[in-house]
Amino acid sequence: MALDLGCHGGQLASVLAGRGGIEELVQCDLSPAMLGQAEGIRLAVDEEVLPFADGQFDLIISNLSLHWVNDLPGAFSQIRRALKPDGLFLCAMLGGGTLDELRQSLMAGEIAAKGGASPRVSPFVDPHDAGALMQRAGFALPVVDTDQIVLSYANPFAMMAELRGLGEGNAVAERQRHFTPRAVIEAAARHYHQNYGDDDDRIPATFQIITLTGWAPHESQQQPLPRGSGQTPLGDVLG
Repeated sequence: MALDLGCHGGQLASVLAGRGGIEELVQCDLSPAMLGQAEGIRLAVDEEVLPFADGQFDLIISNLSLHWVNDLPGAFSQIRRALKPDGLFLCAMLGGGTLDELRQSLMAGEIAAKGGASPRVSPFVDPHDAGALMQRAGFALPVVDTDQIVLSYANPFAMMAELRGLGEGNAVAERQRHFTPRAVIEAAARHYHQNYGDDDDRIPATFQIITLTGWAPHESQQQPLPRGSGQTPLGDVLG
């Protein structure tokens, strides 16, 4: 049995449909409205409070959802607990390099227009920290990979409109609650074009994708040899 944690509208389930290996897929999301677009076994769940007993799933997958979790260490621990021994956790989430151009430009624009800055882009986990959190949660054989996807937009306004449409706007508790002054937006747009624009006057937007792989511990898995048991001198290996 597998769990899709943060299933959105069921897109991942549709991709996996008909493939061998997954006999039953439980889909979970915080939003009942999103779950209404999915089919199959569905459950409205807060990713930070999983309602599953220990050792329920052979596989837990999460695609571009866990970057919204406030307590990521706690979420990893609950995911680890819900896996059967030797169960697999696969996760893709946005990493710390995501939207760095926008973050820097909004900061520069606000400083120029108002003399100070406030958080305007949600924080994302650093890949090195993600690996450490996996180990802390008790995952065996953790692996962290990163990819960068750079999209191109005609201007920052087109990019921000698409981010709102994706539901990926700023949700930081300390964010400004009033409308952003026009002077800040215009200064940020100028900074974006001047510092990141290309020869065609288009601007890039970088998305860093962190892919995490980890297993619930099991005696059949590879184990490190006892300290001092090596037979080959390091100097022979390094030449």
